[in-house]
Amino acid sequence: MSKCNKCEIRHKERSKEEKKQLINRLRKIEGQVRGIQKMVDEDSYCPDILIQVSAITSALNSFNKELLASHIKSCVKTDIQKGNDETIDELVKVLAKVMK
Repeated sequence: MSKCNKCEIRHKERSKEEKKQLINRLRKIEGQVRGIQKMVDEDSYCPDILIQVSAITSALNSFNKELLASHIKSCVKTDIQKGNDETIDELVKVLAKVMK
């Protein structure tokens, strides 16, 4: 993790493969959302829509797990090794928000 010198925003440099995997997951989720929009537009049966929403929720949870694992194995690990224990507090706050 690094900071942009111009704006002080934190950045995470990801490998091409990691970016590709994350973007592919998001595109799949985006397609699922468009599918639900079409179902609503076509007056599909409510339980059928709810099942698709549940599939999207599961896909988003999987995305979060993958991103969180990557964050812990890279950013959190590096910060702890550097003695930056504030990262642990940040992780706890993020987990509280993610697990609502």
